[in-house]
Amino acid sequence: MAEAAPPASGGGSPFAGGVVGIIVAVSGLAFLALLILAAWAPELQTRDRAGLHPYSTSALGYQGYYRLLEARGVPVSISRSAQRLENDYGTLKVLTLTPYGMDERLDELDLAGPALVVLPKWQGYRNPDKPEWQVETFLLNTEVVAGSVRPFDSDAGVWRLRTPASIKTPFGKFSPVLGDDMQVLRADSLVSIVPVAGGDLIAKLPDRDVYFLADPDILNTAGLAELENASFAMALTNWLKWDPEDPVILDATLHGFERSENLLQLIFDVPFVGATLAALAAFLMIGWAGAVRFGAPLPEERAFALGKQALTDNTAGLIAMARRETRLAPGYLSLVRRATAKAVGAPRTLSETDLAAMFDRMSGEEGEKFTQLEAGLAQPAASREDLMDKARRLWRWHKEITHGHS
Repeated sequence: MAEAAPPASGGGSPFAGGVVGIIVAVSGLAFLALLILAAWAPELQTRDRAGLHPYSTSALGYQGYYRLLEARGVPVSISRSAQRLENDYGTLKVLTLTPYGMDERLDELDLAGPALVVLPKWQGYRNPDKPEWQVETFLLNTEVVAGSVRPFDSDAGVWRLRTPASIKTPFGKFSPVLGDDMQVLRADSLVSIVPVAGGDLIAKLPDRDVYFLADPDILNTAGLAELENASFAMALTNWLKWDPEDPVILDATLHGFERSENLLQLIFDVPFVGATLAALAAFLMIGWAGAVRFGAPLPEERAFALGKQALTDNTAGLIAMARRETRLAPGYLSLVRRATAKAVGAPRTLSETDLAAMFDRMSGEEGEKFTQLEAGLAQPAASREDLMDKARRLWRWHKEITHGHS
């Protein structure tokens, strides 16, 4: 005959309380990490993508110019705030343009001087395998490049000429190496700063400290590989600054790197992170209070209770309203005396004096004597607190005497 199967275990929870707590804690931390990553995801993405912007380390990018200034001790930063272009007076701002889509942005900007606008000259394609590299670079059409200046001068034109052996500038004489041909700018409404045969290498707006550099090979990474170009770039930068100690800002907003308002990022950033932490702490405290609550919520009771309990409560309420609690002392003493005598089986023929003597003998040598408690409750109590103290002592004595008899 086969053995009977062991009885099934009790119907308790299959998970221990500690395991459930760990699961909840890990889930909460994972959710918080997800929120933080979602808020800062744009900041964590790499910005080193091939292009004509200051983050690019490609040949046509301007990360080399940034590192040159940094190495020479010039305070330099890359700005992602469009407001700095219009409000940051006294700081040299360098705007590197792309051939398409920037004329409208420039038309809307009210650039605060000093500012240097670098025209495009080259275009290339991003390497799909290595996005930070550029492949198949080629010279832009001059008419396309001229469109970058049209917001400032509708008749502006761009030409490419043979690079001269040397160029005189307000900040020195240089012999730059500018690729196949030097790109120059012609515009009647602009003031010539560095003229060359056939146009201007550098020009400016007549009423503002906004300058235009026609050939970007002076500043881009490929051009700075030539020592003469690097010297030209540093001399130009120092000449454009109002003060030698002024910082330089390389703008990245025109290239789509503008910092956007992110609500998730805002709540984890100063000054709102304090309120966020306070709300999180309140949420955890509410969750903890709900987790450790003892038992189920009490059911709603009747406005007017029924039965013996209601009668007792109402009677106690009437006595309290009449302020007669202190007069209950002799009655409570008599009630406890009878209950104790019945519990220990004392003869009914004993008088109160003999019964008190018997209770004293039962109290032992170290216990509190009944006659002492009786003396305190034989008369009305002095106050409600006095009555409660004496009544508790008598009830404690009663429980010690009747233990084992009840």
